[in-house]
Amino acid sequence: MFQRKPPTLSSKEAAMQLLSRRDHGEYELYQKLALKGYGEDDIQQAVNFCLDHNYLDDLRYAKSQIRQHVYKGHGERRIRQELNQKRVADSVIELALEEEPQDWFELAKQAAEKKFKGVKAQDQKEYAKQVRFLQYRGYSFEQIAYALGKE
Repeated sequence: MFQRKPPTLSSKEAAMQLLSRRDHGEYELYQKLALKGYGEDDIQQAVNFCLDHNYLDDLRYAKSQIRQHVYKGHGERRIRQELNQKRVADSVIELALEEEPQDWFELAKQAAEKKFKGVKAQDQKEYAKQVRFLQYRGYSFEQIAYALGKE
């Protein structure tokens, strides 16, 4: 069986190294440090250190994730789901969405334009395919109806 060698950096150093590359959520950082082989107490100390020094901020992380997902053409539902999977608190997600306001209807329309090149569905089967695509991207039915011109 493969035996993992003990980490050479302290848990704080490893946390700082991870955070220097990009923002992480508290849970995500915790998981990455655990995978590197750090003990529970060491991880908690490193996370607390990062929180105390404002290196780790779930709100900042959530806002960053929202911007990235919007750039990819994802809707609000998909973004919420991704942040929930990364165990960002619902209150933090709400606040981040308020601070990063988006016109979800226009974003859905842009995603549809980009994917379908402005071509309207010719039949019910094609329309259903377009709806499924936008649902997967995380848009609501009202946003999808707007995007596909079925107001």
